[in-house]
Amino acid sequence: MPGVFLTLCVLVLHGLSGVDSEKVSVMEGDSVTLHTGIKTNQTDRMNWFFNDNRIAQISGDQSKICADAVCPERFRDRLKLDHVTGSLTITNITNTDSGLYRLDINSHNNGKTFSVSVHDAPAADREEIKTVKEGESVTLDPGVMNNTNCLYTFLFNDVLIAEISEEPNKTCTDVQCDKGNERFRDRLKVNQTGSLIITNTRTTDSGEYKLQIIIISSSFSIRRSRSFSLTVTGSGPSLAVVAGICAAVVILLVAAAAGVMYLEQKKGE
Repeated sequence: MPGVFLTLCVLVLHGLSGVDSEKVSVMEGDSVTLHTGIKTNQTDRMNWFFNDNRIAQISGDQSKICADAVCPERFRDRLKLDHVTGSLTITNITNTDSGLYRLDINSHNNGKTFSVSVHDAPAADREEIKTVKEGESVTLDPGVMNNTNCLYTFLFNDVLIAEISEEPNKTCTDVQCDKGNERFRDRLKVNQTGSLIITNTRTTDSGEYKLQIIIISSSFSIRRSRSFSLTVTGSGPSLAVVAGICAAVVILLVAAAAGVMYLEQKKGE
């Protein structure tokens, strides 16, 4: 459902900031980082709360994740804390993670509050299967609007082959792509929608393509992933080859018929 990706990208990039909280819209499976906008020091004491339950804290040079008993079951192994900024990252987010996240800082009069909404992510939005014939072009569409605040990275078998950002679009930028990997040379194109186009496909292009999307805002950032399973089938014999085979078969049939007629004629004599 590409429309869901499009709507969410536009939604988070335009803020939707309320008076008391920053509204953040994400999809199931995303990773979201809630930024503090500051750097901590030895005297700072920070506490992160989820619906008034403490889930993380920094005190001087010490930090703890899931300090309270209620936290481990909900966020087990899914919280990360930046020790420099105090920013909180929630990985592989789920519907039950929707709610209010509050940051309290003892050295600042005002903390920060984020209202996080998690939406369902249909399986079709996470993985797409594509099949084309050799020689055809195929488009890998992220389903989101290309925006200067979005970074798109395409990988093939975990090797970087293209990235699209506010910088000029690049393809085959990775060292591994330039050295020893000639399969995509001059056959990759990107367009303004963030799509990757593979032209003149070959059977060796079959495999797993991963798209990583980073949606960036001043108050938070979202990481999203999508995969494409591509199969390139053989194009089969060309028309010229097929015509040649047909002609050879016709010649053989004519020769066989002529041979039979000759033998019949001999018998008649």
